[in-house]
Formats: sequence, structure tokens, C-alpha cells
Amino acid sequence: MKTLIYFFIISSILFNDPSTGEEATFEDDSGVNDMGSSTRRKRFFWGDYQSPAVENFMKYIGSPYNTQSPSVDFFSFLRDPYPLPKGLKEPYSEYDFVIIGAGSAGCALASRLTKNRNITVLLLETGKPEMILTDVPAFAPTFQATDYVWHYYMEPQRGVCLGMNNKRCFWPRGRAVGGTSVINYMLYTRGRPKDWDRIAADGNYGWSYNDIIKYYVELENANLGGYEKQPHRGRNGEMPVEFVKTKTPLSNVFLEAGRILGHPTVDYNAPEELGFGQIQVTISNGRRYSAAKAFLHRHKNRPNLHILSDTTATKILIDPQTKIAYGVEYVRNNLLYTSLVRKEVIVSAGPIASPQLLMLSGIGPQEHLNSHKIPVIHNLPVGRRLYDHICFPGLVYTLNATGISFIENRELSLRNTISWLQHGDTAYASPGGVEGIGYIKTPVSDDPEPSVPDIELINIGGSIVSDGGPGASKSVRKGMRITESIFDEAFGSIDGTDTWSTFPMLLHPKSFGYIELKDSNPFSHPRLYGNYLTDPRDVATFVAAIRHVQALTATAPFQRYGAKIHPAKYKPCRKHTFDSDEYWECAVRTLTATLHHQIATCRMGPAGDKLAVVDPELRVHGIKQLRVVDSSILPRTISAHTNAPAMAIGLKAADLIKQTWNI
Repeated sequence: MKTLIYFFIISSILFNDPSTGEEATFEDDSGVNDMGSSTRRKRFFWGDYQSPAVENFMKYIGSPYNTQSPSVDFFSFLRDPYPLPKGLKEPYSEYDFVIIGAGSAGCALASRLTKNRNITVLLLETGKPEMILTDVPAFAPTFQATDYVWHYYMEPQRGVCLGMNNKRCFWPRGRAVGGTSVINYMLYTRGRPKDWDRIAADGNYGWSYNDIIKYYVELENANLGGYEKQPHRGRNGEMPVEFVKTKTPLSNVFLEAGRILGHPTVDYNAPEELGFGQIQVTISNGRRYSAAKAFLHRHKNRPNLHILSDTTATKILIDPQTKIAYGVEYVRNNLLYTSLVRKEVIVSAGPIASPQLLMLSGIGPQEHLNSHKIPVIHNLPVGRRLYDHICFPGLVYTLNATGISFIENRELSLRNTISWLQHGDTAYASPGGVEGIGYIKTPVSDDPEPSVPDIELINIGGSIVSDGGPGASKSVRKGMRITESIFDEAFGSIDGTDTWSTFPMLLHPKSFGYIELKDSNPFSHPRLYGNYLTDPRDVATFVAAIRHVQALTATAPFQRYGAKIHPAKYKPCRKHTFDSDEYWECAVRTLTATLHHQIATCRMGPAGDKLAVVDPELRVHGIKQLRVVDSSILPRTISAHTNAPAMAIGLKAADLIKQTWNI
């Protein structure tokens, strides 16, 4: 039945006749039109459509044109249900634990805690459950324009995001049961051993690489062509980790060129050495495997696990005298509820919503909370440190051959739809065209440790022009919120053609930002300050990475396909000579894109660490019975995308909590 629904929906998307579509206006939380113009045609994946069925489908799965959930969800049958077990109509008024946020960490934590049938857990999630189309890896960029994400925008910052709509960086975060693992690109990376050892050396006992590796092994069900047989890999966990089934010839070209420049082909998650490798993804049989699928689906009928979607926590209840957290207020179906806890409140809402909720509840910088008339229960530097991974997607190479890279209009066909349904292959199983990862250490790195890279190269079997051409979705560039005028001037001449690209990602930025509340309304978005590229060393690292990619493409494997850099013409960079260092700095400042890896907003550190919000056991300093369990606790940048670390954090937190309560 599920396969038939897949087929019907995808076929209707692919083969409706294009039309001019209906105009719609939409705004973000601050009232700013999020696409840089007053109107835009409604789009559903690959073109504009008049089909009422498709328009209604998009309306009810959620889109930026419909920011209010409908009173009746006519497409609920397509979503993964999470009914209360044993026919229960209402949740309990009291639980042992309330977990706020069903993201990667929250799902893993809830699964582990409820293994003990004597422990009751309430898991709250603002977003909806997954639905059929979120299973399709190729649709990842499209779902970043729906209500499956929080449409966060960084506050305007001079000199970055110049090519983005309204010159504001878009920071989508998952708003679903499964969190960001429902809308991300499914890349599985762990971080280098030295990253974790440095966290432990800062006084965070129990967080060294040797401590954390066991949780990666525990969660993995790896199938990686033999790599899974190594002692650092896991084969019995809940989360599938696989290679992508479908790839272009450019995948091997990237690895071959890397070897020529001294980068061995490796399991890049192995602890021994840096190198290049095939991409490892959280996909099974060509379908996305979110944290919810891994940790909740088979356990949702546990009588002691109650999962409430479409439910927003608005306040943690804390006794101001004893400083003990004793419950949570939340809104569901426009009604305010209270749930009390016998043991702990656990905040797992992610690196933006977790610090926001702490501050709304009276835990945060005293002056800032006073400015919003929020009674201060405990003065802590919540949100005062924020690191993020940013990348540059504009390094595009043209090729002298056709049919060797991903191009949406060529790949997403009826024949490939059928093949994907049967075998889980074809471009539908591709995580946005990503095929490999390479870790490099540029000459400008000031890190004395040779095993810590400063750049990750994300190898694409195409580029940001692969989603273009007549009738194509343009979903990747729209997911990044690149303005049409900037994109067309820079890449219009090669749109929809065979290309290759790698996105250099800055692993250890020296620049850092912060988060503040906009007001005391729990439904307002917080103010997000990235402070990207404010440290000149970050710019120098990007330029050095671009020079390394140029050396990579000068090798024989790439030159077999005539790889030639495309001289993109960015309006803000007209005064700079193409390929000069100044040009590349301007280009990076024009197309400044986040990889959604914000961390450190609820930073972990021992007593005495003036920047710490939680201790090494993730307990909020100065507050009893309250922990934070998600990627916001990471105190340092790590050489990893944050989905896998978040799941490991959830599993480790479960052990910490069990030890505390002897359960």
C-alpha cells in the first residue's frame, strides 16, 4: 500500500502540466518576505502546477505559504502516527521524565529511558510526524521550504550573505518528530578523536574519544563494504549507516585525484588518519532513516512512552526558592497544559530552541532577561556562545562531457521512480548529489595537531546548477535562499548543465556568534547573530581551501573530463579580478551558506567555567532536576556534521540519568 501511495504522489508531481501557478505572499517571523520579493508562484518540487490534488497536498504537509496548521489534517494518513498507547485519550498529569524535543538526541534518549518499563516518559515535539515523501532522500532541499522546518533567519550582518534574500542567512532547523534528521542531507560523520579529547581536557570528564566511541558503535547498523568489520564500527544498532547506492563517475574521480595529492581513500570515520572517502549516510534501502525511525517507531506502543506531536513547550516550571525544576507548561490544540515530573525535565529542543526555552523560563544572562521583564531564577551565559559550520557552494567546474553528473530534469523520471520504489537506487536515493567527503589541513591552519583538519570538502556529483533548467525545481538554491538575480548573473549561462563542485566547509571557525530573545513570547523566533567571518583567519582558510580544490581539479582524473572553473560574476564582486584572493573572499561573503550545525549555545563545562551552562553530566548549573541533552551542549567545534554526535549525546545522557537515579 505504501509503495502505491509513493508511486501515485511522485507520478502526479512529475507529470502534471506546468502552468503559471497561483501567486502567494508569505513572511517570516519578523514580517520580512523570506524570498526577497512580495510574491512568488507556488511550487511543488519540480515546477508550477495547477493540479488541485498537488496544491492541496502541499498545503497540508505545510509550506511557507501556509504557516498555520489546518484544523483538520486531511493527509494525516500519510504521516507516521504516534497515538497514546492502550487507547489512552489524554496524557498523564505527572511523569518521571519530560523530554522537550523529539530531535536526534531526544529520540535516542526517550528510547533508552523507556527500556525500563517502570519509568514513564513524556516526549513533546512542536512539529508533525514524518510522512511518506520525507523518506525520499532527493527531496531534502524541498522540505526545507515547508513547515517541517523552523524558518529561522540570522540577523542582518554586514559583509556576509550578500547574495541571499534580504541579505540574511537562512538557518532551517527540523520541526518534526525526528527533528533535523527528517530534513537534513543524512550525512554521517563523527568527529576526529582529538576533537573529543580536547572537550574532555577542558574538564568535561567522560567525554573523551574513548568515552564517546562506544555510543557511536552502539547506535550504528553499518553496512559499508567491509568497513563495518573494524572494531570502531557497529553492526547491531538501530541506525543504518550505508554508502549511497547511486553515484556518478565523478565520485571515483574525486577519490583518485585525492590520492594523487596525498589524501588516501579511507573510512573517514576511522580514528587513524585523515583522507577522502565515499559518503556515509543514514539511509536504508534508498530511503531516509531519521532518528524517529531508528529509535521511536518500534517502541511507540510502549505503555510508558507517551509522544505528543504538534505540542509546544512554553515554560519549564522551576521553584525560585529551591531552584528545583518540577514540571513543564505546554500548548496543545490551543490549550495550555501542565505536566509535573517526579525526577527530571530534560531539554532536547536543539541549539536554538533549547537556549530560548531556558531563557524564557528564567535561566540566562541576568541583564538580558531583565530587559524582557522575565524573572531571573539563575544567572547563566545561555546563548552567549554560538559556533556554526558555513560553506561556500559557488566553486563550480564545467565539464566537456555530458551525462556524467546529476541533473534533476534527466534523473527524476518515471523509470527512475519505479526503479527507486523497487530497488532503492537511482537519483531519488541521493542525498542532494553528495558523493564523498574529504578532510584536509590547509597551509594556513594554526592547529599544531596534524590529525585535526580545518576544512571538509563535500564532493557533489554535480553542483548548485544541477537543479536548474526548464521546469526544474531549483530547490537547492531556494533552500539556501540565494536570490534569483545573483544566481542568474553568476551561473545562468551554465544552468542545468553537466558540472562538478565541492563545497568547502569551515570546520573550526574562529568567529562565533550568540542568541538572544526577541521578546518574552514563546512563539516568537529568537534573534540569531552568526558573526560569520569576523575573524580574518576564517577568510584565509576559505581561500586556502579554494586553492587546494584548484590543485585537485588540475590533476589528470579531472582533466579527463576537461574540468574548468566557471568564472562566476557576482554583482558585489565586480571590482575584483576573477581568481584573485580578493575575488574569492567576496564570493564567499556573497554565497555564505550554513550547514545547520549550530552548537555551544548551552555550552558544557565544569564548575568555574564562566561560559558553561551545563556540567559534564549535562545538568544545568545551579538548577536541580534539569538537564540539556542535544548538540547545544558541545563546547568546542568538532570535525563533524552534528546529527551523529547528537544521537551519541542522547545515548550517553541516558546512561548518566540511569546512574543518577539508579534505574
